[in-house]
Amino acid sequence: MSNLETWKQVDQYFIDQLIPTDPVMENVLKANEEAGLPSIDVSAAQGKMLQLFVKMKAAKNVLEIGTLGGYSTIWMARSLPEDGHVTTLEFNPKHAEVASRNMEMAGVQDKIEVIVGPALDSLPTLEGREPFDFIFIDADKNNNPHYIKEALKLSKAGTTILVDNVVRDGRLLDSESKDKSIIGIREMFDLLNNHPNLESTAFQTVGSKGYDGFVLAVVT
Repeated sequence: MSNLETWKQVDQYFIDQLIPTDPVMENVLKANEEAGLPSIDVSAAQGKMLQLFVKMKAAKNVLEIGTLGGYSTIWMARSLPEDGHVTTLEFNPKHAEVASRNMEMAGVQDKIEVIVGPALDSLPTLEGREPFDFIFIDADKNNNPHYIKEALKLSKAGTTILVDNVVRDGRLLDSESKDKSIIGIREMFDLLNNHPNLESTAFQTVGSKGYDGFVLAVVT
């Protein structure tokens, strides 16, 4: 059995044991597939992890950079208190439209604001709002260092930032890479290295999405 096949089966075991069957979330993934969206949603186990992070933070104000079809957005919105809110930024209008339908189907549309357009244009418009408690960055990797900088302007002491897909099957180790995603990820790590306002770590992960990982940072 290949490593990937083993990882998939272990992921499925975790899901079967720990995450109840949820027709709504299954329908979200089906809707994304039928709309032709790329199959790059977080896994159910990762979605549950995001949900638990939001709960652990007792977060009321969540920011997501990279909506896609809203699968991860819905996971987080479901864990919010009655007065909680997710602001999610999506570059692609078609993706945002699919996500909005999915959010309505899941019954969480009142807790979510979808902002369409380049995130680096949208982020400055959020300045002056209540600082975010939890920020999930899962968009174009070449802009990760810029997203970190902008996220800090929207944060407060204790804000948790999670950046997904930072290992890329180990390709982040290639210092000579011409891949803009790898360059952006490495520049992000250079930014986080001894950053005066962020305490960070990173984790490698394997599962149904292959070999990857995420950065976890807290604003100090």
